[in-house]
Amino acid sequence: MNAEELVRRYAAGQRNFCRVDLRGENLSEVCLTDADLRGADLSGADLSWAILYQTDLSEANLRDANLNGANLIAAILFQTVLDSADLSRANLSRISLFEADLRETNLTKTNLTWASLVKANLTRAILNQTILTGADLSDADLSDALLVGVSLRGATLTGTIMPDGTLHNSS
Repeated sequence: MNAEELVRRYAAGQRNFCRVDLRGENLSEVCLTDADLRGADLSGADLSWAILYQTDLSEANLRDANLNGANLIAAILFQTVLDSADLSRANLSRISLFEADLRETNLTKTNLTWASLVKANLTRAILNQTILTGADLSDADLSDALLVGVSLRGATLTGTIMPDGTLHNSS
């Protein structure tokens, strides 16, 4: 399936796109609200400024994808592969990133307010001016991550491995 066919089917009312192969496709500015993209291969895809509100991307492959400015509010990204993806300026508030792979991901100016990042792998991720207010980072791994101007007000850090390798033991 290519981007054009996906958009056409979505416009016709289809929402189930489980395990679809959209590697490298241009889906910039597309609206896929409430779509089911579980297990989809979107590696290297351009999803910049896409609207993915309440979209299920569980177990999807978004390695090296461009999600700059994308709206992923309330999306589900359980065990999603996002390593080396660009999520700068994206809105991921109230998102579930349980056990997500965010290694070397660019999260510059990303809104992760009230997001669940429990057991997420953020090794070597770039968090520059990232908003993590109220986020749950329990048991997350921030080893060697770059944190500059990050807002952690009200965040839960129980069991989180901090950038310097220390274990944070309280919320």
